[in-house]
Amino acid sequence: MMNIHCLGVSHNTANVTLRENLVFSSHQLHAALARLGCGTEDQMQTVGEFAILSTCNRVEFYAVADKPIFDILETFLAEVRGVPIIHFAPVAYRLLDEDAVAHLLRVAAGLDSMVLGEPQILGQVTDAYSAARQHGSAGKILSRLFQTAIRAGKRTRTETAIGHNPASISSVAVKLIQEKLSGQMRPRILVVGAGEMAELAVEALQKRGHFHVTVVNRTLERARSLADRWAGRAAALESLPTLVAEADAVITSTGAPHTIFDRQMIETAMETRPDRPLVLMDIAMPRDVEVGVEQHPNVYRYDLDSLDVHLESSLASRAAEVPAAEAILAEEQRGFLDYLAALNVVPIITEIRRRANDIREAELEKALRKMPELPPEAHQQIQLATRSIVKKILHHPTLGLKKAAGDSRSADYAEVARSLFGLDGPAK
Repeated sequence: MMNIHCLGVSHNTANVTLRENLVFSSHQLHAALARLGCGTEDQMQTVGEFAILSTCNRVEFYAVADKPIFDILETFLAEVRGVPIIHFAPVAYRLLDEDAVAHLLRVAAGLDSMVLGEPQILGQVTDAYSAARQHGSAGKILSRLFQTAIRAGKRTRTETAIGHNPASISSVAVKLIQEKLSGQMRPRILVVGAGEMAELAVEALQKRGHFHVTVVNRTLERARSLADRWAGRAAALESLPTLVAEADAVITSTGAPHTIFDRQMIETAMETRPDRPLVLMDIAMPRDVEVGVEQHPNVYRYDLDSLDVHLESSLASRAAEVPAAEAILAEEQRGFLDYLAALNVVPIITEIRRRANDIREAELEKALRKMPELPPEAHQQIQLATRSIVKKILHHPTLGLKKAAGDSRSADYAEVARSLFGLDGPAK
């Protein structure tokens, strides 16, 4: 029987510093997946199927192998991210089989997110599956598992209200900005980045009040595209130092591998406005703002972890939908586990039928050689009759095995059937 693994760390177990050291960029994720099929002699070649889910708040490996391999997965994570196992092992979770299945379904549904019911995670699960398929590392088990998780995530959003009453890291960041700058008329907000988190932030800004919004991005065209949709203005990344000095608040969510806002930039910006607050909302992973800039008077820095504590009040109505969402997940999980159990017996049923038909054909050939005078019509009738006999003999054993597919001991039933029907030896 194959084992399904989930090795991971998330906002529930690890702080933002560790998570940003473990997070995979798109290039790193594809390079890691490529290792599975490159023919090297490392231990990862023992992994049958493999997928990586890497987001701001979690890094998770999903793997299928014929025995538990958490030690191999930990070694691989340490190697590809350059983080010693001792640093993440105490906060990593290791889930096997049903627990791993249940976890991925909860993740896709947004029940394990920092923001309960947040919609972005479903797209990220879909992207993780697409990447694994692209590299051929998602076989029939992981493919079925991720398809089930994606369907479960969609159902929870359409059949429950868990996604209603919008609450996201971006909206919480904007709410805090509004509180911090409550005395200012039309504050100047600088949004750095032009991805999904940045778009959610700009949308939240426009819905919550009168802000003057400027979008900055490495690619000016993308900044213009986002700014135009929400009546803001765009600027080039080169103008960042000047814009920071003019801004009342910054929301930054780039994919840069290093900090963009360091102490020198912030200190220089504050020299021209020492008594005017500057709020820095760092919702990037890895972080965009250097830790410690908040030591400067009137500078307020928030990151993903510090924003988490402000989410509770926004999520009370969503929490009421959790039981309905969990009922959907339980239904989807049962369907997947039935499929998984069937994998143990369906090949047995196919092999029994093939073996029985081989015996039928061999014996029929012997018999017909002794009756050369039989006309072709009689040959055909005998063929039909013997096929019907085999089908009827195998009818009840086949039904029994199919019923056993839904049993927790399906692997045991499969082994007994294999022995009873002599499937490990040659046809007699």
